[in-house]
Amino acid sequence: MRIDLFLAERLCLFSRSQARSRVVSLEVNGAPSRLGKRLRLGDRISLVFSEAPGPDIAAEEISLSVIFENADVIVVDKPQGMVVHPGSGNRSGTLVNSLLFHCKGLAGEFGAGDPRPGIVHRLDKDTSGVIIVAKNARAHDFLARQFQARTVKKDYIAIVKGLPSPAVGSLETRIARDPRNRKRFVCVRSGGRIAVTAWKVIRSFEGYSLVALRPRTGRTHQLRVHMRYLRTPIVGDPLYSRRDGTFPGVTLMLHARKLVIVIPGEEMPRTFESPLPERMVELLHNVSPKNGL
Repeated sequence: MRIDLFLAERLCLFSRSQARSRVVSLEVNGAPSRLGKRLRLGDRISLVFSEAPGPDIAAEEISLSVIFENADVIVVDKPQGMVVHPGSGNRSGTLVNSLLFHCKGLAGEFGAGDPRPGIVHRLDKDTSGVIIVAKNARAHDFLARQFQARTVKKDYIAIVKGLPSPAVGSLETRIARDPRNRKRFVCVRSGGRIAVTAWKVIRSFEGYSLVALRPRTGRTHQLRVHMRYLRTPIVGDPLYSRRDGTFPGVTLMLHARKLVIVIPGEEMPRTFESPLPERMVELLHNVSPKNGL
């Protein structure tokens, strides 16, 4: 793994783009190194980096659908269209903006310079459903270790074009950024990062299927890339699917339905669920008017 990717995704110090501006000095095994160098097992990293500039993220009174909340965590049913944290082009209206208003002590727990206070995992802007956020650093570390160990279970529901074959299966590929379109990812034979997705067809319709998805890994756009790879892209996907002539105005039909995770102070995992959103229920009725759902 590249050093900048390791710092961003394994250590969660900062994003890869921030690494270029914030890393003051970097050594691997005592020798000066570059952020693009690939690490090997046993390498020792010495790193000096600057403090993050204050992002001045504003607390905003935005309605939240809270599934569960205590002193350590908050579980939210994120609506489609909401970005998880501020970034380029999205300085307001994000889940973090809303959480800073809802959880009054959040900024103090993580520091005013943290652009992602409490965030341990993400959902794409157009993916709705269950997301858990830590309310303090101790809880963040506790949750992050579970995501890193891949003990968290995440179940999604999607409506796809066509019928995946077989009806129950698992796919393992390597995923890398598409060199022709930096906003997309593609399956590659070498390089990239391993991604594993299990699927099960719940119900098939004429030209469409309702599918349960469980990612074993947490790569960016993983489910969307894998469904496209199986030639059953997710309906309404603007990056990985062609415009649907039958339902030209639909948005991404992908929903994080269930999250199973241990929360701080407990030993047994809890299950947090979100019902199928109205946009997906409506589309299912349209593709199967006789049977309904």
